[in-house]
Parts: sequence; structure tokens; C-alpha cells
Amino acid sequence: MTTLAHDRTLPKFGGFSAGMLALELRRLMRNKRTVIFTLIMPAALFLLFGSSGDYKTQRIGDGNVTGYIMVSMAVYGAMLATTSGGAMVSIERAAGWSRQLRLTPLKPIAYIAVKLIVAMLIGAVSVAVAFVVGAISGAELPAHAWIGCAVLAWVCALVFAAFGLFMGYLLPSENVMQILGPVLGILSFAGGLFVPVDQLGHTFATIAKFTPVYGVGEIARYPLTQDGDLALAILNVVVWTALFSAGAMWRFRRDTARV
Repeated sequence: MTTLAHDRTLPKFGGFSAGMLALELRRLMRNKRTVIFTLIMPAALFLLFGSSGDYKTQRIGDGNVTGYIMVSMAVYGAMLATTSGGAMVSIERAAGWSRQLRLTPLKPIAYIAVKLIVAMLIGAVSVAVAFVVGAISGAELPAHAWIGCAVLAWVCALVFAAFGLFMGYLLPSENVMQILGPVLGILSFAGGLFVPVDQLGHTFATIAKFTPVYGVGEIARYPLTQDGDLALAILNVVVWTALFSAGAMWRFRRDTARV
């Protein structure tokens, strides 16, 4: 009888629930920095780098260069948004919330899942904003590429949701995004997001393929360009996502063990 009573008190799915998901999403959207990364940053970057009149007439794949830059900026915006969403866990750590979770039946996998889903939701908003601004500003893509590039830019941003979560457990809460923002900028240059890989030179092009940004950019732009090593890009995303997710779960267990 005692065992049965105990079993009934255990939450389903390790503590994962729609209510918890909604609560986390509301908390995240109250953060002004998150809103800036999600709604303003992708649009501002595209207008700064992709709205040139020359780009609207230059062709690439089945679209124009403006469309190519729009996809790249959508990826970058999704990276910022999902990383920011994951890194919010650093604030919870500073408040001692991670230690409190050790006293609940919440499983590490459920906690990580909630954080990743919330980060991906705001990443979807970021991609949508970039594509709306791009459509208004002269980006040209074939119909299938509008859909394919948007979906792939969003789905592949999962690697940075996991990255943000992992870094949120490693870095102090007061300056986590101040550190990760420049890091993402450097990774974007090194990974061929801002400058095509084939223009980086042989050495840097080789290095780029080992960065977590490379796979996301190549996959997201593939419906437009139909170019690049797609299998390598997919492997890149899968490996980095697995590494960052494993690191986040490892850090979560370590934090909650220190009660």
C-alpha cells in the first residue's frame, strides 16, 4: 500500500506539463533583453546588412542576395533568441532555484525539455520577424524556399537552445548574455554565417566546418542555394546538439545535488 501511494504522487513525464511550460514562457517574455533579441535584433541586422539595392538584383540560387542575407540573419536572430532563452537558467541558479528542484520529483530530462521548448518558441518568433521584414524589403525566394528556409532555420536553432542552457549553468547570471553575445558573433563569422565558407580561404573554411554555426547556416540556406555538403551539415548539428544537451543535463544534476 505504501508503494502504491508513493507511486501515485510521482508526476507524469518526470514533472513535464503544459502549465509549467506556460509559466516559463511568461517569465521569459517579461525579460526586456529577451524581447530585444527576439523581435528587434533580427530585423535590425537584416535592414543593416541586406537592404542594399544592389543585393535585390544580384541572383543566388533561385532567389536574390537579399533573400540569402535574410535567411542568414534569421538564423542569427534565432541563435540569439534561443541562446538567451536557455541562458535564463543562470538567473534561477543565482536565486537558488536549482537547489530547490532537488527537493521535488522533477526529473532532469523534464526540466531540460521545458527550457529547450520555451527557447525554441521564442526562436520561432525571431525567425518569423526576420522573414516578414525581409518580404517587405525585397527578399526573393521561390515558394518552397520561403517555407523550407524558415522551418530549417528554426529547427536547427535547437543546437543553440541547448548551448544557452549549458552556458547558463557555467556562467554567472549577471553577465551571461554579455559574454555569449560576442561569442555568438565570433562563431557566426567563423562558421560562415556572415561570410560564405568558400570565401574564407581553405584553412578557415576547414575550421568553419567544426563550429556549431556551420551546420545551421548550411541547412537553413539549402532550399535556396541547393549547394553545400548537406550530410556534413546535418552531422554537425546533431553532434553539437547532443553535446550541449548532455552538458546541460550534467550541470543540472551537479547543481541540484548541492543542497
